[in-house]
Amino acid sequence: MAGDKNKEKVILDSAVALFTSKGFQSTRMEDVAKNAGISKGLTYFYYKNKEDLFMALTKKAFDQFKDEFRDVYRSKGKTGLEMLSDLLIRITAFAKKNQVYYDSILNFLDLVKKYNNPETRALINPLILESSHFQKLLEIHHDPAKIGIMIVSQGQKDGSIRPELQPEITFYTVWSMIIGYEKMLGPIEYEGKDMKVHPENWEPGFLRLMNEMLKGTIQATKPVTVQGSLF
Repeated sequence: MAGDKNKEKVILDSAVALFTSKGFQSTRMEDVAKNAGISKGLTYFYYKNKEDLFMALTKKAFDQFKDEFRDVYRSKGKTGLEMLSDLLIRITAFAKKNQVYYDSILNFLDLVKKYNNPETRALINPLILESSHFQKLLEIHHDPAKIGIMIVSQGQKDGSIRPELQPEITFYTVWSMIIGYEKMLGPIEYEGKDMKVHPENWEPGFLRLMNEMLKGTIQATKPVTVQGSLF
């Protein structure tokens, strides 16, 4: 079985390299097999088609993505808000280092959106729906977010994040902001723009804004008597 796992890894690594250099559409299964040094027939033994292979790659991407969240959550001596800031930096680094993996995660989020609606589900390639890896992804794609929600809850316990916020909504809002942050890196880095935002002040500015939105009191304060309405 160890040999099987090793061959699966070799094929996946080959696919990542080719999808990075040639793109998904231009890559054929025979290209993946040749690059991996494995016969085409054996490649099809492990992965039924290119779509099945891409879903397996996406599953691996989510596993590695979850590790980023887990590593942040396990960091010692940090508040929940500091962990969220670390998460932004880690996710951006993950996207830069593993662009095909990160793109596959975003692609899967789009797939789930289509899958949830019976009318648009019919537009998904049937070979994707038939992939056992796709079915597994439906079960596990919330795993990173579950850790993110725990980070928000931790922040509320340690006082770094406002206690009145709903943890699930807060995390998904932050994650959507991080996705947007990464997507906007291209336009921000483009030299021909006429705007006062540059790559070196984009990240600290984004982090400052996120922190201002979420920050709690951290230090315990004495209750203050407020006269009249709060609003």
